[in-house]
Amino acid sequence: MPPRGQHDHGSELRREARAASLPPAEDPGVSDAITLSLAERPVHTLVADCIAADRLAGLDAKQIAELPVLHGGRPETLGAFFKVRGGRSSIVRVEGDLARVAAIGAGMAGGELTIDGSVGRDLGLAMSGGRIDVRGSAGDNAGGARPGAARGMTGGEIIVRGNVGDEAGARMRRGTIAVTGDGGRGTGVGMIAGTVVVFGTAGPGAGRFLKRGSIVALGPIDRPGTFRYACTYRPPHVGLLLRYLRGRADVPVADRYVAGKYERHSGDLAELGKGEILKWVGE
Repeated sequence: MPPRGQHDHGSELRREARAASLPPAEDPGVSDAITLSLAERPVHTLVADCIAADRLAGLDAKQIAELPVLHGGRPETLGAFFKVRGGRSSIVRVEGDLARVAAIGAGMAGGELTIDGSVGRDLGLAMSGGRIDVRGSAGDNAGGARPGAARGMTGGEIIVRGNVGDEAGARMRRGTIAVTGDGGRGTGVGMIAGTVVVFGTAGPGAGRFLKRGSIVALGPIDRPGTFRYACTYRPPHVGLLLRYLRGRADVPVADRYVAGKYERHSGDLAELGKGEILKWVGE
């Protein structure tokens, strides 16, 4: 157990694991799912923050196709780039090479959004609920904050079954981000609360300016010098979260991580010092 006087984030992680979003109940008045298939690959960055599960839930296919996007800073419609199938559902699937498509899931408050492929920057920007599941990699600032905003993601889940770019979870206030690959620079920079799990290499500067919250590193992490070693233990709340990811989100999590030992480092001592990096060190 953490030594006396150290803040324990177990209750926070347990609350997040219990509060993780569940699939919405079926409604006979809606279709099973909405599918957006990329038909015209954008030449420039396509800002498509209209693609969010809760935002599409009340719209039919025609209304979805008419939603505004920005292509290279110029106004266009979503239907100029995507073929739309289905409507009036909070379960959304997006297909295609979306590396130049930015801000998918921005501000999302509920529902399920699955992306079959890699996606551009600002995935789940400032989202507050629901689940985003990426079957590929994501660009910079996944789950991060809008320019000038004090807070990034405030709830929900982002699962990236690949790598993420720089500053994933920047200024995150609440919620969970799980990355099965590597993190970029500054993973969890300025986090206020919440949890980021990185299965691969966490990337340089992970956890810098962390106020509260947890970074769970299952692979290598270059820990900032402003973190202090607290203890080595088997945190039950980490096992609970990893079991949830394995059982409910179908993320492949080896037993050695679920029941393993973790070094707990408290920090960032340049800030409040009430956050933690939990580094897996073996069985």
